[in-house]
Amino acid sequence: MNSNFALKKFIITLLSGICIISYSLAQELRFNVIVDSQKLVTGQTAEREIFDDLQKAISNFLNNQQWTNDEFKKEEIISCNLVITLTESPAQNSFRGTAQIQSTRTIYNTNYESNLLFYVDRDFNFRYVEAQPLIFNLNSFTDNLTSILAFYAYVVLALDYDSFSEIGGSPFVENAFNIANIAQQSPEAGWRRSQSTLNRFWLAENLNAQQMIEFRKAIYAYHRHGLDFFLVDPNESRKVILEALKKINEVNRLKPSAVLTNIFFDAKYSELVNIFMEASPEMKKEARDLLIRLDPGHAEKYEALIQN
Repeated sequence: MNSNFALKKFIITLLSGICIISYSLAQELRFNVIVDSQKLVTGQTAEREIFDDLQKAISNFLNNQQWTNDEFKKEEIISCNLVITLTESPAQNSFRGTAQIQSTRTIYNTNYESNLLFYVDRDFNFRYVEAQPLIFNLNSFTDNLTSILAFYAYVVLALDYDSFSEIGGSPFVENAFNIANIAQQSPEAGWRRSQSTLNRFWLAENLNAQQMIEFRKAIYAYHRHGLDFFLVDPNESRKVILEALKKINEVNRLKPSAVLTNIFFDAKYSELVNIFMEASPEMKKEARDLLIRLDPGHAEKYEALIQN
């Protein structure tokens, strides 16, 4: 994104009121949506056409809604993937499953797409009637499907804006946090703190928590001062990225195993290995030790840094 656009990202008007699908030219998100019903366990003989209709409805809701007050150029639209795997239909028009949400950020002056978000929602449960309009209200709980979709749209925007300006995604964090709070009234899984430490409630809480501010600042440093200048000066960029990881480590001491930390490394582990693979032996070892401490689940991947 150009510098003028980065400045525009500071000027954001909060979405309020009822938002019905709007075919605006100010499109911010480009979601590739897949609804996979092959694993669906159901006693119903529902027509499979409903899932094609559902896929189109979700795609239109995410891609044609105006989520911000900013103007996005074609090359600035945020690329995202949403893969919904349906596993159960406990009642007519009721579905349960999981969803994988991914978003990327183009690195300045390159064609490289860096993962910003990679998250699996294991409580993607909703009701849907074929051809029903998807209506979302930021200030009240209308239905679980549109609340979940809007929640992730704002999370994607929050992380993207954070990567271009320090704490630039705060208005979208507020919206995601608001959705999660309002959804507390719903009996649906995924919204309450007591159900899991890795669900939507905790993702919203982490993004909004004062303890995580330095983490969000590290996201900015990592991308805007690290990756965006990697082609110009890879050694200096590695230093910046290593410092960002040290900030994340400090946050991790205050809030260990936070869902936002897990999401970051699920999105970044392969990239981080590639970043430090050509570093000096000393930096490789420092990065490897730090990464294994922060992300033990991918320890085997990080060990490759000192095996070459």
